[in-house]
Amino acid sequence: MQFTIRDLDGGDRSLDLETIDRLTAEMRGRLIRSMDADYDEARQIWNGMISRRPALIAECVGVADVMTAVRFAADNGLLTSVRGGGHNIAGSALCEGGLTIDLSRMRSVRVDPQARRARVQGGALLGDIDHETQAFGLAVPTGINSTTGIAGLALGGGYGWLSRAYGHTVDNLVAADVVTADGQTVRVSAKNNSDLFWAIRGGGGNFGIVTEFEFQLHKVGPMLMTGPVVHPLEDAGDVLRAYREIAATLPDEATCWFVLRKAPPLPFLDSKDHGRPVLILVMAYAGSSEEGERALAPLRAIGSPIGDGVSPHPYKGWQAAFDPLLAPGARNYWKSHDYDSLSDELIDLMTSAAENLPTDECEIFTAQLGGAAGRISRDAMAYAHRSTCYTMNVHGRWQDPKEDDLCIGWVRGLFDKAAPMSSGSVYINFVPEPGESRTVGPFGENLPRLREIKMKVDPSNLFRANVQIDPIGR
Repeated sequence: MQFTIRDLDGGDRSLDLETIDRLTAEMRGRLIRSMDADYDEARQIWNGMISRRPALIAECVGVADVMTAVRFAADNGLLTSVRGGGHNIAGSALCEGGLTIDLSRMRSVRVDPQARRARVQGGALLGDIDHETQAFGLAVPTGINSTTGIAGLALGGGYGWLSRAYGHTVDNLVAADVVTADGQTVRVSAKNNSDLFWAIRGGGGNFGIVTEFEFQLHKVGPMLMTGPVVHPLEDAGDVLRAYREIAATLPDEATCWFVLRKAPPLPFLDSKDHGRPVLILVMAYAGSSEEGERALAPLRAIGSPIGDGVSPHPYKGWQAAFDPLLAPGARNYWKSHDYDSLSDELIDLMTSAAENLPTDECEIFTAQLGGAAGRISRDAMAYAHRSTCYTMNVHGRWQDPKEDDLCIGWVRGLFDKAAPMSSGSVYINFVPEPGESRTVGPFGENLPRLREIKMKVDPSNLFRANVQIDPIGR
């Protein structure tokens, strides 16, 4: 009997069942096939719009399993994808008809509090990291949703509430173990395999599978001054113009993102305001609560808010505060632009689009960047977008497939109108589909070097189920 699986050229390849059985025997973890009872559960990822059916899912429980699965894929020329947390908007964790190498059971986090280092397996979620590091009053800058996987986040850049104070996630990566396309494991750092270390810091999953990261940690928490301040949407234009001036003067320890959406049932809001279109200034201070109180006061004094939830909160809890708004299973479609500044025209476009939100879950959120992360050279690593001060993410989110066209159209409509004011770059983790046309793109001026490194470590382009970097010569 024969087993059919997709190859790298897009065709179908037949493998005899004995070959599949040998792979099963060589793995300590499970090899899941489409006929297995838990197959559908195993292929579920965060974005409910993605429903791809891999022929095989290699559920790895250690580095040896990852090496075995990669060699099997390379020897047979198989279409291959890699799953860490499964949170990527484009659904790159899954490939249609091919082999998915699944690291979701590899979630170990080991903290060395004296050295302020954490060694983190490639399937770990941000919540796993925060749980272990906060036990010692330490943290690594990551994202804002605790169910996000560290691997995709870090390999693409990674930013959140601590980025302005301590740099992006990728800026705090000091070493990693990588399984390359030949099925070998290499240790990469500034001193070892430095080209590959340079490439994985912002080049996405194009160069191999990171089975373990080593991060620099910082003293954070356990309490931080954090929280949202809510304004009615009709005041958004004036509030954002005032915000723009204050944001430019904030110390590195302070950050304030803003969100345009319908108000969730926040406990400090009057129930009559739940579901009302609002502007939310979401702020945090990476320092003492007393310093945070002073630094965030000008932001909290803007306009006439209808609710203020800023107060000292546990850092670990703050990292998970927005999880209910980003729960898995919904249909999600994003489009994003980077900006060097917030123009009046951009503010007006965003507030106008927020007047016509297609569902209660759709939103426009804008991250404030800069600070320490903005002072690193563009060519220090693959992540190049150091001049970006704001990233706007137009987030379509809904439940009913019948609303696909409505929500995707709303996202693309604002994206297209806001394009002329953008810098032309884009955060790789916010790219929802291949083939986007950008003047700068996700890799900018670092793309030629990335292609050269890709040719050295993955000339057959085995690791292609992501925002692709083609090897030189292809």
